Amino acid sequence: MIQALKTEIQKVIIGQQDLIEHLLIGIITGGHILVESVPGLAKTTAINTLSKALGIQFKRIQFTPDLLPSDLIGAQIYNPKTGEFSIKQGPIFTNLLLADEINRSPAKVQSALLEVMAEKQVTIANDSFKISDPFLVMATQNPVEQEGTYQLPEAQLDRFMLKTVLDYNTIDEEAKIVKRVAIDGFEDVKQVANIDDIIKIQQQFKSIHVDDAVRDYMLKIVFATRYPQDYGLSSIKDYIEFGVSPRASIDLYKSSCAKALIRGNDFVTPLDVVSMVVQVLQHRLVLSYQAQAENISAKDIITKILEAIKTP
Repeated sequence: MIQALKTEIQKVIIGQQDLIEHLLIGIITGGHILVESVPGLAKTTAINTLSKALGIQFKRIQFTPDLLPSDLIGAQIYNPKTGEFSIKQGPIFTNLLLADEINRSPAKVQSALLEVMAEKQVTIANDSFKISDPFLVMATQNPVEQEGTYQLPEAQLDRFMLKTVLDYNTIDEEAKIVKRVAIDGFEDVKQVANIDDIIKIQQQFKSIHVDDAVRDYMLKIVFATRYPQDYGLSSIKDYIEFGVSPRASIDLYKSSCAKALIRGNDFVTPLDVVSMVVQVLQHRLVLSYQAQAENISAKDIITKILEAIKTP
């Protein structure tokens, strides 16, 4: 099923393999994804194509400074004829949600989204409503224009399993994109799976074997962000304000299992762990002012940690 999904998505998306793979990891694990990129790199097209290939609902919300929580979750509507209130559900009630430019909305809207991401439920007035599975939020941020934006708080960043930073396509890939869009057009995307198939692959994901040594390797990486001096990394201690949370351990474990499954294995290797570490940790690591002053990035810190901790 995974290969069939990739094939259908690649009918429309050229390149951007990380984005495609991370969307699949999100579907398999039930995690959410934060995507940072300049405009025009097929983010909307990718998640929309995935929804068609899976035969599930997709909705998009453009986040703006004047957005209200009710625009996201819905509201109570008063009917003057009957004198009764009814619930009008918002666009959050879907399977795949694109939260476009999430950092352009104020705190109230972000907190409304936070409840849905964390609890998979929505509270409208006095009633709570469960969100149907599968449910995945793909939020985007534009790194170029920061005027009129609201920085996401650490608590909300921590709810995202992965942060994917997209780069431009290669010149060969862009040549194919131009030809496909301007001349050939897109191929029709076929539905190759359904919700029952998603449930099956989620059950298969839970049976992936993780050796104790590989699990301990994951935990050492996480703990090295909190106590770097204990792992011979005193040189980076002053660059870290706060290490990553326990959710990072959980998400590194889950994403490594999903990565192994996508690669066709029923066990996790250290290679699977290494391939997911940056995406799982980079948005959770809080750097100090000294790191910012010296232009040290979270990726630089994670690279140092991987170099210091012995691979099993």
